[in-house]
Amino acid sequence: MAIKAKPITVRERFYLTFPEKLINEPVLSLLAKRFDVMFNIRGSTVTSEMALVALEFDGKPSEVAKAIAWLKRKGVSVEAMEKRN
Repeated sequence: MAIKAKPITVRERFYLTFPEKLINEPVLSLLAKRFDVMFNIRGSTVTSEMALVALEFDGKPSEVAKAIAWLKRKGVSVEAMEKRN
């Protein structure tokens, strides 16, 4: 009987800063539909001018990287808090 290898996943935390133009856009909803990642909102502050979200991603390293790149292309500032496996 073959032993299945456990898929390699990561858990990474980021601070996301959304500019005013993206505050009313469903960015995280779109992210959830486009990429095979799970995320957990750890905290947030939202005003009419900006939004700051502390987000924890779980998934394959390649999918997390794609999701982060997509957020940056949308205009979201992404800063890593820490990395852990």
